[in-house]
Amino acid sequence: FAISIYQLAVGFPIPIILALMLNEIRFPRYKKAVQTILYAPHFISIVVMVGIIITMFSPSIGVINTIRERLGLERVYYMAQPSAFRHLYVWSGVWQGMGWSAIIYISALSAVDIQLYEAARIDGAGRIKQMLHITFPSILPTVVTMLILQMGQIMGVSFDKVLLMQNAATYEVSDIISTYVYRRGLEGSQYSYAAAVDLFSSVINLLMLCSTNAISKRL
Repeated sequence: FAISIYQLAVGFPIPIILALMLNEIRFPRYKKAVQTILYAPHFISIVVMVGIIITMFSPSIGVINTIRERLGLERVYYMAQPSAFRHLYVWSGVWQGMGWSAIIYISALSAVDIQLYEAARIDGAGRIKQMLHITFPSILPTVVTMLILQMGQIMGVSFDKVLLMQNAATYEVSDIISTYVYRRGLEGSQYSYAAAVDLFSSVINLLMLCSTNAISKRL
């Protein structure tokens, strides 16, 4: 839950903000170049992504520790720090997925009626007011839909990435239901028990999805 809520709190609004920022770019070529650069990390495989994280934060050759050393600080083995695991997991995921997640919001923004902006400019509204009173309200239904879908995956932390990133030192904060099911089911041969645990997480996802949908309808 800690990883999922952290990921939702950070990873959900950033693509929206990114889409709003890209929508304000008035130079088509520059806009396309920025979009392409932001989309690219999505196509990096999880294995390569974790390899990049391990290399960057390596205590011996990592660029982060090299910078720390030049600033007069000690080298730190971040991958063995329980306090660093969630931050590394979440923020690397945000960097990898924010460009791709912004696509749906950019598509929604393209459907906003241009006449609304023209009327707002005649009434004296600047770009910030246009964004607050036209752009964001126009994509709010899409935002709510995406939030409902995200809440339906609240227990679905990436098994592959966690398994590749975790080690004995970070077990207390990196162990999730998927890795627990993997150990009990495949390694411990407790197939029925592991299936029951996995079903339980799916029930929680369903409850969260239905609850969020009901709240959104009321609001």
